[in-house]
Amino acid sequence: MTRRALAAGWCLITLLAATSGAFAGCLPAKLVVAIDAGHGPKAPGATSASGVAEYHFNLRLAGQVRDALYAAGFTKAFLIDPTGLDLPPAGRAKRANAAGTALLISIHHDSAQPQFFTSETVGGTTRRFCDHFAGYSLFYSGRNRHADDSLAFARLIGRQLRREGLPFTRHHAADVPGERRPLVDDELGVYRYDGLAVLHAAASPAVLVEAGVIVNRTEEAELAGPTRQMQTARAITRAVVNWCAGQRP
Repeated sequence: MTRRALAAGWCLITLLAATSGAFAGCLPAKLVVAIDAGHGPKAPGATSASGVAEYHFNLRLAGQVRDALYAAGFTKAFLIDPTGLDLPPAGRAKRANAAGTALLISIHHDSAQPQFFTSETVGGTTRRFCDHFAGYSLFYSGRNRHADDSLAFARLIGRQLRREGLPFTRHHAADVPGERRPLVDDELGVYRYDGLAVLHAAASPAVLVEAGVIVNRTEEAELAGPTRQMQTARAITRAVVNWCAGQRP
């Protein structure tokens, strides 16, 4: 995608904000949206099929979500940890709470359980990958003090991701160790995961977005490209616009 096409995409987001009718629920310029780039440089999360750290994907997409929100008028959107301090999950929520955050969005990229991986050696380098699963997934915590609103916000994000034509993955509901997450919305890809500290420690509605499965070789290539990144950032921004307008599923 060219820079001109990317710029046009942001213009569409700005137009969306300007033409969405009255923002009945809030004023965009006053809504504080905290964006968490999951993990950090020292504890970078999963490793992609090509050997890239998850944190690299997370930080890039989190910045694009922030930029998209800015373009839509949400000028108080901010990155919780822009310099990579490797804050613990509860510490990220604490920082968001201190900023008076109204919505918290934690950006991640997905992996799979070890038994589903395959290894291959190319050019003397061995990589592990899992092509069985692909798609986004969304998580909220029932322990969050705004659990119902967190679920509603997750559904708004899921609706917009589906509108972009993106699939979701059901593998977190599989009856295997490390998974077994309740799939609360089997149309929009929303799971309940009470133990995620960045979600349950938040004083606002909070959603964790697994943007896609980076251990899947095909999906990793998509997630590394501008089209998929634009789709995800645009979907999240539209969900925030709808939330601000007072829309609920």
